[in-house]
Amino acid sequence: MLRPGLIRAFAAAAVISAGIALLPASAAAQTSTRSQNWAGYAVHGPLFQSVSARWRQPHASCGSTRTYSAMWVGLGGYRLTSSAVEQVGTELDCVGGRPRSSAWYELTPSPAHGVRVGVRPGDLIAASVTAAGDRVTIAISDLTSHRTFQRTIASSHVVDVSSAEWILEAPSECIFGTSACQTLPLANFGRAGFTLARAQLLSGQVGTISTAGGQDTKITLGPRAPLFVSIHPGQVPVGTATPSALINRGSSFNVTYQRRYVQGGLLLGPRVRGPTYLKH
Repeated sequence: MLRPGLIRAFAAAAVISAGIALLPASAAAQTSTRSQNWAGYAVHGPLFQSVSARWRQPHASCGSTRTYSAMWVGLGGYRLTSSAVEQVGTELDCVGGRPRSSAWYELTPSPAHGVRVGVRPGDLIAASVTAAGDRVTIAISDLTSHRTFQRTIASSHVVDVSSAEWILEAPSECIFGTSACQTLPLANFGRAGFTLARAQLLSGQVGTISTAGGQDTKITLGPRAPLFVSIHPGQVPVGTATPSALINRGSSFNVTYQRRYVQGGLLLGPRVRGPTYLKH
């Protein structure tokens, strides 16, 4: 359980100044990049209407340390200038040595909302985000437990449809009212995979990650040492996540967890202390 005062939020722009947001593709020809909190694929260039995929909720290998991860599909948030992202997904955390699964949706910069669909490791999940003007339809189903959630929301903020994403993420903890954030330890999810990944453009064209239209970019999660707090200087174990090549005509890929060691160090600026919130 998250400690008192901790809530979920999923903002892209607020994370940028903390140095943990997605690094941008520098040109249309670029097909890969690195991020300190995202792993997966993004398609960008044209405007999008919807994004969808399926995945199995991973099984976590938990130790004594709290670790966190989230899988989601979404629209927006890829550009460094973006102030919005519309997401729906599942979370897999390790708390007290035990895995904890949940589902959520978020229309940044509004607060996140939990979804009761009874997610458990191994369950098959289907999720989609569809935008039409200022209205966003969020849908997520646990196909194993046969529980479904769907809601159409009139956003009070500008909806970003400039990109579509299929992401496994390491959440971040931030101080309310500031841009001070740090990436949280990534849960050891082993291997996770997206299937039946689809996107639809505003023009009506429908395709997979590689055929929907626009530039598809492979994103590897590789954290940097200054974002991780170490009591003692030296090598610190951190989790990384690497997506595979696209398969099944661009509709599927896996993401693999790996542990690596980096040089530890304190965060620049104030340490994260309450009141705080969890950012995806």
